Amino acid sequence: MKLLEGKVALITGAARGIGKAIALKMASEGADIAFTDLAIDENAQRTEQEIAALGVKAKGYASNAASFDETHAVVAEIVKEFGRIDILVNNAGITKDGLMMRMNEAQWDAVLTVNLKSAFNFIHACTPVMMRQKSGSIINMSSVVGVHGNAGQANYSASKAGMIGLAKSIAQELGSRGIRANAIAPGFIITDMTAKLSDEVKDEWCKKIPLRRGGTPEDIADVATFLASDMASYVTGQVIQVDGGMNC
Repeated sequence: MKLLEGKVALITGAARGIGKAIALKMASEGADIAFTDLAIDENAQRTEQEIAALGVKAKGYASNAASFDETHAVVAEIVKEFGRIDILVNNAGITKDGLMMRMNEAQWDAVLTVNLKSAFNFIHACTPVMMRQKSGSIINMSSVVGVHGNAGQANYSASKAGMIGLAKSIAQELGSRGIRANAIAPGFIITDMTAKLSDEVKDEWCKKIPLRRGGTPEDIADVATFLASDMASYVTGQVIQVDGGMNC
């Protein structure tokens, strides 16, 4: 039997990158997949097709994760379509980097709203569903900069630190209802965004990593799938750094 057979996973911001890798990995372990993105464009449609090709039910939903009302509406649609939600992965996020003294209010507000408020929105909407089921796994995608900070990313670091505090608080609030909450803190992960960096910059990053390589989206997906599965049934309120030992 596959690790996630019979479960339904909801993954935000999953049309590409780490979110897509998580969706594909969970689907390969038997989970039906609902995912959201700002728009279900051609790329998101291809993602939906790739997931469905693994033999599970898959559907993408256009939704602004930063909107409280849109989030509750889309969760209601997903429950109507899939019948339940067993796994919630709060992956939606953006960056608007800049030094604090040069950062404007709009940059701060946008990152905190998309990265952190979106997780609140989805947890708020999914919690009643999971409470009725008396089970659930919530996974917040944080970052090593949420643990250690990073110059030029005060807004992003604050939002990702908030994801950790949110997961730990939810773990305490909902543990008695059979609902677990954890956070994953990726390090330097090779994605479309980081692939655009120069080889020199990537080499400098890798020198700081004991494993001497950047991570892959699949590295993150493997950990997320473990946390979503019954193999992690006694794991809650934790932060798992997936960073090749960068901050050990």
